[in-house]
Amino acid sequence: MGSFSRILVTGAAGFIGSHFVERLLLESDVERVVGYDLLTYAGRKENLSSAMAERRFHLVTGDIRDTENLRLILSAEGIDAIAHFAAETHVDRSILGARVFVETNVNGTYSILEAAKSAKISRLLHVSTDEVYGSIPGGEYAREDRAFSPSSPYAATKAAADLLVQSFAKTHGLPAVIVRGSNNYGPRQFPEKLIPFMLSRIQAGESLPLYGDGSQRRDWIWVADFCAGALLALQKGKAGEAYNLAGGNEWSNREVVETLCREMGYSTGRIESVADRPAHDRRYAMDSSKARKELGFSPRRDFVEGIVQTVSWYKKNQEWVRTVQKETAEYFQKNYGGR
Repeated sequence: MGSFSRILVTGAAGFIGSHFVERLLLESDVERVVGYDLLTYAGRKENLSSAMAERRFHLVTGDIRDTENLRLILSAEGIDAIAHFAAETHVDRSILGARVFVETNVNGTYSILEAAKSAKISRLLHVSTDEVYGSIPGGEYAREDRAFSPSSPYAATKAAADLLVQSFAKTHGLPAVIVRGSNNYGPRQFPEKLIPFMLSRIQAGESLPLYGDGSQRRDWIWVADFCAGALLALQKGKAGEAYNLAGGNEWSNREVVETLCREMGYSTGRIESVADRPAHDRRYAMDSSKARKELGFSPRRDFVEGIVQTVSWYKKNQEWVRTVQKETAEYFQKNYGGR
């Protein structure tokens, strides 16, 4: 097992990145965690409130496209491993405008790779998504060697980033590992994603707009389970390899929203079908047997149990929700107003 004591986490103030920082700080052999985040709309310092109280953690505000700045930080901090979470992640936003996704997910990843190569980093963990495989027919599960078939601009930029990482591993011998996760959920998720979006609508007493017939199926993984798997990949993964991290909780979007309604005591009659988004994949499903066998990956959280905990967090953190809603009202009107 690889032991890395000084780790840079890009996208550290985001939803998954902040949970990964917390997971790293539980490791006694980790001496230093440096968070690197541009603090855009989804990267929030308050997501790191517990980490900021730790003397082993330091947050740097910076752009992953700034290769020279990354090189300076890697050198100054004596970084021996990078966990690359930074990305533009929301499909709907990529449909409205893809340029920032290309800039961040492709060019940003290239910058990380160049900086890592120059610094002779011992390990690079690149965080990807099940969406690179495209829609998976019923009864099938994507393995890591499945051909990419991205549908959205978001998925296409993540697929491009994966290929860049793999090319640096092959061409330059960069000790890089890729993890592809299914839909993460849990506390602090930005409310453009399905679960927090619907929760915010329920709390406001509003209708629940659901794309198309709501039968699109997704696998869900509790964010802490994903971060545990990502840490295993960082420590034990084979250089140049990819690992699927799925939760084993496959639900339709409609079933997810109906479950939220039951937990919140809200009428499912408020669910309203709206015009579907373009090229909306019907099903994502991955085979995680490789990660289970080689890494010891084993997600633990039952989906409904996780939903209960998620609902509890959003109920207790109304100020966080209201602040985010106020900052993003224009986007939500632009995306949903015409539907």
